[in-house]
Amino acid sequence: MPQLDTSTWFTTIVSSMITLFILFQLKISSQTFPMSPSPKLLSTTSTKTPWELKWTKIYLPLS
Repeated sequence: MPQLDTSTWFTTIVSSMITLFILFQLKISSQTFPMSPSPKLLSTTSTKTPWELKWTKIYLPLS
């Protein structure tokens, strides 16, 4: 039974990894990414509600 020749495995694996790395780099470099978001200043508007202006008393039912 002949033995498996593994002498070229290292070269094959390394060349495959280099090729994949180059392909991924080319794929990523061709993408366009959106600009980083800038913070917006939001002005909060407060509205007065009727129950904020007057004092109300809450009556609980008798137990």
